[in-house]
Amino acid sequence: MSFPDSNWFVACLSRKDDLNRAPKFKKVLSFLKAEGIMGDLDDGPEQIPLNVKLVKDAILKLIPHKHFDLIITHDPSGEYTRHRRHEEIGRAVIELWRSKKISTKELWTFAYEDGNKTYLPKKQAEAQISNKLSEDIFNQKYKLITEVYGFPPDSFEAKTTPKEEAFWEFNTPVDALKWLKNSI
Repeated sequence: MSFPDSNWFVACLSRKDDLNRAPKFKKVLSFLKAEGIMGDLDDGPEQIPLNVKLVKDAILKLIPHKHFDLIITHDPSGEYTRHRRHEEIGRAVIELWRSKKISTKELWTFAYEDGNKTYLPKKQAEAQISNKLSEDIFNQKYKLITEVYGFPPDSFEAKTTPKEEAFWEFNTPVDALKWLKNSI
């Protein structure tokens, strides 16, 4: 939405066979004029830890084998307390970058925190990139959450749609790994 001339590719690692979520994901891709794909990693409420090789293989199976200008992924320390799958995916992406199995000029991870569930997620004050969304862009994102995905306005998903985006920025895999070791 913020960069309409970019060629976006969105990889969602879970819920490919979810009869509710999968069609909504495709509708969002169409709205964004983006390409994308869904995988089938377990994303159930139990969040049983997955083998790191399984997560890496799932990522490599889904994303195109090409150089990206930018990859945005989940924060390995969590955008909100204990979403294990997000944490595993963030770590795996950094490790795949380090091992040159994925190629990107820059890597960003989300930079939000929730005070160990004491408040709704908000941007981390130290985040290197902070982008206050225009009212129009925020409304579009909110509409995708509430109208396309169908989350009620009082849902966690709707309440946590950020008005300000925040990211950690990495220009080399070494920087990302150093940060990873210090943040977890």
